[in-house]
Amino acid sequence: MVRLIMGLKGSGKTKKLIELVNEAVETEHGDIVCIERTAKLIHDIPHKVKLIDASEYDFNGYDFLKGYISGLYSANYDITHIFIDGVLSIIRKDVDKEAEDFFEWCEDFGIREHIKFTMTISVDINLATERISKYF
Repeated sequence: MVRLIMGLKGSGKTKKLIELVNEAVETEHGDIVCIERTAKLIHDIPHKVKLIDASEYDFNGYDFLKGYISGLYSANYDITHIFIDGVLSIIRKDVDKEAEDFFEWCEDFGIREHIKFTMTISVDINLATERISKYF
């Protein structure tokens, strides 16, 4: 399952993500990972969640991010939910076909491995394509 939280900067996406992370900690029976562009959420995310500061790595595209997610899971089969705050800013891309393909890859990977994905993207919700809007 993939869930996108989409909106312009300052629209409350990260706040909603934090609420969902906290809810997942209380209700899910597996490990939770949160990837963010910088370590700004360190005081907002429970210590039980594996918080990853993407600025420590060279996330230069979707292939790298897919490999990173695959590596996380291969090292820990107990992961049940991966949150990504600002996925487009992490890999420095805009919404395009490649982004749509990435969200579909996450959907397929999540179904196969029983992992939920929740991601935020800082883009006007009115610009969502049909392939992206199905994840709201």
